[in-house]
Amino acid sequence: MAWTSRLITVAVLIALMGCFTGALGNYRRPIQDGVSCCKNVTKARIPSTIKLIGYKHQNALSPCVDAIIFYTEKEKYCSDPKARWIKDRLKGLEQIMD
Repeated sequence: MAWTSRLITVAVLIALMGCFTGALGNYRRPIQDGVSCCKNVTKARIPSTIKLIGYKHQNALSPCVDAIIFYTEKEKYCSDPKARWIKDRLKGLEQIMD
């Protein structure tokens, strides 16, 4: 009789493990293939002669770092959000959403 209850207990545990494993099988890890983000920033001021068309705040999520990304027609600048000049340069710019 004791071996029967153990067999039933083992069968129930195996069935539960199958349920949890099946649920985890649908989980897809995010991949970082082709990640296009700022991996380092500068505190250097962007010259006022460069025409900026927008900006985006990037949160730190490895390999990306906390940054303000300024956009021009052709390129982007990765700036340190703690730099003193950032607030002045953000005035009048549209925030770009992904």
